[in-house]
Amino acid sequence: MTQFLDGIAYNSWILPALLALPLVGALLVLGQGSSAKADAGAAMRSARSLALWIFVLEALLSLGLWWSVDVASPDWQARVDAAWIPQWGVRFTVGLDGISLMLVLLTTLLMPLAVLGSWTSVREKTASYYALLLVLMTGMLGVFMALDLALFYVMWEVMLIPMYLIIGVWGGQRRLYASLKFFLYTMVGSLLMLVAIIALGIMAGKGQGPDFSYDAILQLTRTSAVPGAFWLFVAFALAFAVKVPMWPFHTWLPDAHVEAPTAGSVILAAIMLKMGTFGFVRFAVPLFPDIAMHPTVRTVMLVLAVIGIVYGALVALVQPDFKKLVAYSSVSHLGFVMLGIFAMTVESMQGALVVTISHGISTGALFLLIGMIYERRHTRQLEDFGGIAKVMPIFSVCLTVVALSSIGVPGTNGFVGEFLVLIGSFPTQPYYALVAATSVIFAAAYLLWAVQRIIYNPLVKPENAALKGMDLNWREIGLLTPLLIAIVWLGVYPKPVLQKTEAAATRMVRSVESARTSPTLLSTRAASAAQQGR
Repeated sequence: MTQFLDGIAYNSWILPALLALPLVGALLVLGQGSSAKADAGAAMRSARSLALWIFVLEALLSLGLWWSVDVASPDWQARVDAAWIPQWGVRFTVGLDGISLMLVLLTTLLMPLAVLGSWTSVREKTASYYALLLVLMTGMLGVFMALDLALFYVMWEVMLIPMYLIIGVWGGQRRLYASLKFFLYTMVGSLLMLVAIIALGIMAGKGQGPDFSYDAILQLTRTSAVPGAFWLFVAFALAFAVKVPMWPFHTWLPDAHVEAPTAGSVILAAIMLKMGTFGFVRFAVPLFPDIAMHPTVRTVMLVLAVIGIVYGALVALVQPDFKKLVAYSSVSHLGFVMLGIFAMTVESMQGALVVTISHGISTGALFLLIGMIYERRHTRQLEDFGGIAKVMPIFSVCLTVVALSSIGVPGTNGFVGEFLVLIGSFPTQPYYALVAATSVIFAAAYLLWAVQRIIYNPLVKPENAALKGMDLNWREIGLLTPLLIAIVWLGVYPKPVLQKTEAAATRMVRSVESARTSPTLLSTRAASAAQQGR
């Protein structure tokens, strides 16, 4: 397979193609919708079918990256570098390593399932809806691929606008409030990051015009004392903390999840939240290792991560709305990722990456299941359910399996990542690891209690009894099947994913450790500080 891909120069065109195809598809979907304007039903069917085929094609094209990307290589893989806005020092530079590879594949494989999850729930302005999903795809992939910080910022903003519109137009009753809150939180963090990117680009250019390439800025921060480095790190960290979201920057998330349509919730939880953790791994920590790993800064980040883990689990425990419960559980799960990153061991870093992938699969599946039951019952309140297992057995089995994976039961994907984070964090951060481990108990409490109230309580409400004969259809079973397979596969045999991420995680940890202890860099910074003192 690798020889075949090399023979057709797959790596030389695949990343630009993955970015361009959704944009072309968005135009085609809009055109298809307008051509069938006279018949609303035909417009809906043509738009969603075309969008689905484009997402499926995108997923199939991306699969070759599993074999073509050499994760053991220290060089960027599938790298493409071209002039874009030369007078501003901005280049179109994209590439992958083992970390971004997994996030790109997670994105391309989940998006067709998100479309299938919206198959019957979105009935108005369908062409615009699916076109926005396609544009969102380009933005998300661009964030994971970008090796130019200006390009990274553009892609970061590209994915913001479609999600704002998806929530604001197709969301629930409080959609305007939720979409505006989501937009303002993310935009404030983005503007801080933009200032930091411009400052770094100017410094990296060394008077020859700005240079926003990742390699140039990494070289700058590793070989010289960067003025205002602490505040530059803070700007990046705040932008990414909002997106994760870390406590106390999380308050936009429950509102956005509750009001978003099913596909919006799936994409938010499974992909967009990962942009925050990816930002820490790719930018905030590697560019400013001595600041990120300074005892005070590190303690602050670890404390916030652990608070998020416990707080998210406790608040989820008292939620009456199933969707909001899952939203708060995301705050808890992403806290594990942040704990793994700032514990800074190879095991904890790999655990953080596996939690990232597993959370995308399990929480994406949970939101899909919530959307399916909502279409039938038009409620998400836990007290409105009960006895669903008697009338919808297939749905009940799927919900139980996915809930167990989100809890982290051994044999499911959720266990592998959290276990690696805890055992990797314990040698360097034992107290934080012990506190974080308590959330496993809380996770079992809030999810098992929710499952009990939905499917295992007595069937006493006539609205639930009326669901007999309305179990999952073949479309819904088909879109859940890959997720259920992934849950079991990663839980039983995680080796392929661990192999893909091990080299990149090891390089990052070793790179951060060497940067913090480099005699040359330390002496350079000391000399610069002394000169500024005079």
